[in-house]
Formats: sequence, structure tokens, C-alpha cells
Amino acid sequence: MVLSLYLPAVLGAFLITILEMTEVVVLVVAVSADHPSVRPGAAGATVGVAAVALVAVGLGAVLGLIDHFYLPFVSGVLLVGFGIFLFRSTLRTYRRAARPGPSSAVPKFAGALQFGTGFTSGAVEAVETVIVLLGITAAGYPFSAVVGAVVAGALLVLLALALHERLRRIKVPWLKLLGTSMLFTFAVFWLGEALNIRWPGADLFLLVLFVLSVVVVRGAVQIGLSPSRPAMPRTG
Repeated sequence: MVLSLYLPAVLGAFLITILEMTEVVVLVVAVSADHPSVRPGAAGATVGVAAVALVAVGLGAVLGLIDHFYLPFVSGVLLVGFGIFLFRSTLRTYRRAARPGPSSAVPKFAGALQFGTGFTSGAVEAVETVIVLLGITAAGYPFSAVVGAVVAGALLVLLALALHERLRRIKVPWLKLLGTSMLFTFAVFWLGEALNIRWPGADLFLLVLFVLSVVVVRGAVQIGLSPSRPAMPRTG
């Protein structure tokens, strides 16, 4: 029966959706650190996920063909660009913190950065989720796959609404540093997947990449904060 529920299939769809989409929520909140609202990032993620869902409904298994290289590669390159943009903003934030003064306006393209990051992460994670859901569907449990994914998505939305303001209360320099590090983390991870690199521990290696990214980005910020030494006057 098409509408019957198969608990293992529901649980599998639920878990894969939670695992993949949680990354999107965290990234959207982090990249919205000093913006008045998370709405641009959330809108981008919603559009990205919706676009992939529509493609999945229309093309089905064809979606699996673009996941092996093109989508992770293009998304990785985009996130590198977003990361560089956000790093410059992070460096400005640290400089303002070092020299307190009147707060400056939100960067002109901050909303576009949020939307682009949300769309990119939402689309990539949705593709990975949909491929698993298509597998569950092909096994004969389409209704169970839909139920598991919808329940997981609704739970994540509720948690994001409840917790995003608390996350945004973290000091802006640190939150932007973490957001920049996340962008570079996912960029490296997805580019590696596009190049068929087998990361040790699979998705758990994201934690290692994230720690390394934090160290590198913080070091780059420190270099950017260091005043340039004036040239020594010649004597004699």
C-alpha cells in the first residue's frame, strides 16, 4: 500500500534530513552575524532547497548524475568567493573592536552574501538529502520517505526559530570568525568530494577541517590587524 508507513524508512529519511539540513541552519545563522535579520540567508536556503525539490520531482534519478562533480565543485568555488568576502568583513569587525567608535552601517552587499550562501548550502545539502530519499523511494517506500523528511524539516525550522536569536547574541567578531571558517570548511570539503577525495570519517572530517579553518582564519585576521612598521630613517 502506497500510504503505509515503514518505520525504518521513516527513520532513515528523518535522520538524513536532520544531518544535512542542520549544516544549512548553522551556516545561515553564522553568516548573518552582524546583519539585522537572518531573513536573506533563510530565504536563500529556502529557495535552494525548493529548487532542488522541484528538480527532484521533475527529473527524479537524473539528479544523481550531477552530484558527483559539478554541483560540489561549483558550490565549493562559490563558497570560496563568499568566504573571501566575509573574511574582509570579519577583519573590519575586528578592527572596529580594537578601535571603538561609532558603529558603521551594514555592508552594502551583506544581504546578497547571506542569500547566496544560504542558496548554495541549501541546494548542495538538499541534493545529498534527495539522493538518499530517492533511494528509499525506489525501495518502495515513497510515503515513508516524505513523512520522515517533512517531520525532520519541520523540527529544524522550529528549533531555528527558537534558538537563532540566542546564537546571534554571541559577540559579533567571534561569530563572524566562525561563519567565515564554516564557509571555507564546506568549500574545502565539497571541492574534495568533487575531486573524489575520501575524507577520513566521511562527514565527521568536517570537524577537523573546521578547527583548521578557525586557526588559519584567526591567524590571517591577526596578520591583518598587525600595524605595518614604518621605514627606518637613514642616518649619516
